[in-house]
Amino acid sequence: MLTIGLTGGIGSGKSTVAQILGEFGATVLDADKVAHTTYAPGGPAYDAVIAAFGAQVVAPDRTIDRKKLGAIVFGNPERLNKLTSIVWPATRESIRRNVSELRASGAELPIVVEAAILIEANWQSLFDEIWLVRAPREQVVGRIEIQRGLKPSESEARIRAQLSDEERAKHASLVIENNGSLEELRNLLKEVWADVLKRNG
Repeated sequence: MLTIGLTGGIGSGKSTVAQILGEFGATVLDADKVAHTTYAPGGPAYDAVIAAFGAQVVAPDRTIDRKKLGAIVFGNPERLNKLTSIVWPATRESIRRNVSELRASGAELPIVVEAAILIEANWQSLFDEIWLVRAPREQVVGRIEIQRGLKPSESEARIRAQLSDEERAKHASLVIENNGSLEELRNLLKEVWADVLKRNG
């Protein structure tokens, strides 16, 4: 019973891949959403985030105000590293626990964890396989512009701030080339899913 880490850069289409795999029967976990639960009230990282960044990041309803937190860490590598040193380990443990609970409850099909920062956070050991979604740079820039309203120069800055696809590929057991239409991607994933079901036993 395989657990697959699905990664890729901004605009690569990994969320679309995760959605299609979910339609095929995979249980899909979104690492971003898991991370948000870790610093929700009562979450394992909640007190540590407040201790590190002060009461100013706490909203009136006692949740962490993500906009205020983002404003504090954005563009400040030291503060960002502080935040990730708190949130990433808590997120890793939550993902591990979620996968264990799914298996214990009888989930037999592959579990897919969508995680943009899988390699950066050093979560490789959580997964049996790591799949990388990548796309040509011009397509990525176009997607970011449409989806997020960013100018090409802003998109390029986001791409440069990430780990490169070449570096990600060193850790990947499968590379999914998302360089065509949605229908072409779906047909490719049908083949990929059929293969992984054989490996899944």
